Parts: sequence; structure tokens; C-alpha cells
Amino acid sequence: MSTSTITTQKVTFKVFRFNADEDYLPYYENYEMEVTSEEVVLDILNRIKWDHDGSFSYRRSCRHGICGTCAIKVNGKSTLACKESMNGLVALFGNELTLEPLSIKRAIKDMIIDKGDFWEKHEAVTPYLVTDVNEAPTHENLVSPAEANTLDEADLCIQCGACHYACPVVAINEDFFGPAAFAAAYRFEADVRDEDGTDRISAMNESAQGVWDCVKCFECQEACPKEINPIEKIGKLHNMIFQKDVAVSNVATRHAVGFHHSIKRFGVLDEGGLVLYSEMAGIVKHIPVAARMFVKGKIVPPWGITKSDNMDEIKKLVASSTTAKF
Repeated sequence: MSTSTITTQKVTFKVFRFNADEDYLPYYENYEMEVTSEEVVLDILNRIKWDHDGSFSYRRSCRHGICGTCAIKVNGKSTLACKESMNGLVALFGNELTLEPLSIKRAIKDMIIDKGDFWEKHEAVTPYLVTDVNEAPTHENLVSPAEANTLDEADLCIQCGACHYACPVVAINEDFFGPAAFAAAYRFEADVRDEDGTDRISAMNESAQGVWDCVKCFECQEACPKEINPIEKIGKLHNMIFQKDVAVSNVATRHAVGFHHSIKRFGVLDEGGLVLYSEMAGIVKHIPVAARMFVKGKIVPPWGITKSDNMDEIKKLVASSTTAKF
């Protein structure tokens, strides 16, 4: 970019400040700067430290969007500081921007957080190939392009933690593995060279920690700076649980099966039947709500459901897309 095309604009930054060794509560400081159109967020972090307050702390390393070290939040949006253009953020949010760490409750000093829980969850999913390695191989262990494509770019994860700390379940459930760990689990479950058996996928099936506790909010997809789409990998782990025959009958697995049966039978979702199939004996607690929904016409009995006009086509689609045995 030539100097003649570089533009500047005044931006006010509200910056999170906290030192766990000295401060009882966090606070915010304002910095007003002239920002150029060629700057990224990391340039602003550098300028705050170099020109305003040398005690300001943050993490950085590669400056090329591949190490994940500099991940922070801008106006609540997870971003890699070295990748995100200031022009784009100002266009999105205006000229007042709030800079915060990925997780305020895990802040150690300013933008630096304790990622211990992230790495513990990552380690817990066996994030490596489990296989017998021939120490004196006579040929390569070849993986075909088609087999490599099954990884679905899950191997591109840079462990920045953006999706993990954007996940609302991680925020309230300390046992939940989180989207980054699930993406890592899928990466190795999908690898044809892996010989882990069912240990890793069985861990994905456990209540509280596993994929069934995902609330499908898509926050991880929005947060991921590498567009890996962790929620898609979580969906594929759901299928693997059935494919590898480790699923057990509980509310979560019955919900998945009930959804499949409903679409196959009606072409539309029978919400009342889905709850009944999923909850079974536990349906009693839903009777008062179900009664009110019935009166309002929100749920109907099976014989009152209007089937789709394209049932033949829908059944073919269900049959062709179902890879798991329910």
C-alpha cells in the first residue's frame, strides 16, 4: 500500500487492565489514538505498551496467524490480534473499541490468561495417533487424498483457545471438553492410521464432558479464526458414537434417534413425539407445559401431523445420508 492511499482515523480504545498479584478487581483504561488503514490489532497493543504504558501485558509470537498466541476479544468478538484489520473492526463496531482477554475470569495480567483448563481438556482427548510404530519401516505409511480429506481440515487448528472461551457450556461446566478438544478428537478419530479402538470416542460419549452436552449455539464457529468449524466436527463425533457402537441409551442419544425416526416417518419434526421418545419415564415433568402447548396448537398428536408432500424423496435422502446404525 503506497503512502498516498493510507488513511487515518481517531479511535478510542477501552482496554481491560488487571494484575492478579496486585489488583482486587479489574478496571479499564482509555487510550485515544490515530489509527492507520494498514494497522492490525496487534499494532495497537504494541503502541499501547511502547507509547503509553510499559506495564501493559499481552502475548504475541509469530505475527502470521499460525501460532494462536495473540488471541483476544474486541467488543466481545474473538480475534487473532495479528490478523484482524483495524479498518474492518471500525467498520463493524464504530470508533470506540473495547479490548479484553479471551476469558476475564482467567485473567492473570491484562490480556494474558491462564489457559491451564484448555490444555487439560486438550490432553484428555488423546490428541495424537495411537498406533504401533515400526522403528525400522521398509515403506511409507501412505494415506490417500480421499482418506486425508476425511480430516476435514481439523488438523489446521492452532489451539488459540478462541472457540473454547467463546463456548457458553465451558463457562458453566468445568467437565465439558469444549469445541477445540472435540476438533482435536475428531482429527485423530478420523485418521485411518489411528488404532485407539473405542477409548477416545467413548470419552466423547460420556455425560457432562462429552459431545451430547453441546448446546449447538454455533459460537465456536463464529469465534474460530481459521474457519475450522468445530460444531461440524462435533456433529461428526455424534455419528461416530453410533458408527463405532459405543452409544448407550440416554436422553441425548434417544433424542438423536428420535429426530431421525421423526423425519423418516413424517418428513417434518414431531416435537411432542421427540420429547416423549427422548425422556420416556421423565416425560411426567413436562406434562403441564405439554398440556398448555397442546391447547395453543404448538404440538399435535401423531395422527394430526401433516406429512410432507415429498415423502418418497425424503426417505431416499434419509437412507442415503444415514451412515450410523440407530
